[in-house]
Amino acid sequence: MSDFLTYLSNITLPMLQGMVITLSVFAVTIVCSIPLGFLFTMMAQSKIKPIKAFADAYIYVMRGTPLLLQLMFVYFGLPLLPFFGQFLIFERFTAACIAFGMNYAAYFAEIFRGGLLAIDKGQYEAAKVLGLTKIETMTRVVIPQMIRVCLPSISNETITLVKDTALITVIGVAEILHYAKTAVNRDGGTFAFLVAAVLYLMINFVITMVFKKLETKYEF
Repeated sequence: MSDFLTYLSNITLPMLQGMVITLSVFAVTIVCSIPLGFLFTMMAQSKIKPIKAFADAYIYVMRGTPLLLQLMFVYFGLPLLPFFGQFLIFERFTAACIAFGMNYAAYFAEIFRGGLLAIDKGQYEAAKVLGLTKIETMTRVVIPQMIRVCLPSISNETITLVKDTALITVIGVAEILHYAKTAVNRDGGTFAFLVAAVLYLMINFVITMVFKKLETKYEF
């Protein structure tokens, strides 16, 4: 029993270190991609055609190509670009955050677009009758209702994000899966993968509980 506990400790402690990296990439991505996604939603709704076209193209490309490909392009591909590639050399962690932030901004943009479409046009007309400015209409009427509609989809996308962080191991970022694979290759057993699965489930359990609280708060 003591040997098993020692082994469990030896494989779990490194993975807990990797868990810090996983949570860091997750946090940076959420903080950056949600406001950026909302910005692209607003740009896609713009009546200025070049702005709308740019937003639509960005969302299409980022959603239409694999995140793994985008991750490898940011880390390996950008430095190879002519003329200014030398200025686009990023550390592994930074490259991971950039790729994830850009990718998830596109997905959140589509989620927010769906939330905006779900709001009845009468809400805008009522706000106009009450004398609210466009900014007041967005901040006091539209966005609160949009958040309520979007929360389930944001929750699902956030859980997907936690699982997708495992992809950063391909560019050498030492997260949970990296240490699990190291343990499996070293020991010749697959128990480390089970420990990694438990860690991912723990993270997603906490996220699920947080979103359930938020959904309860926004119910009316």
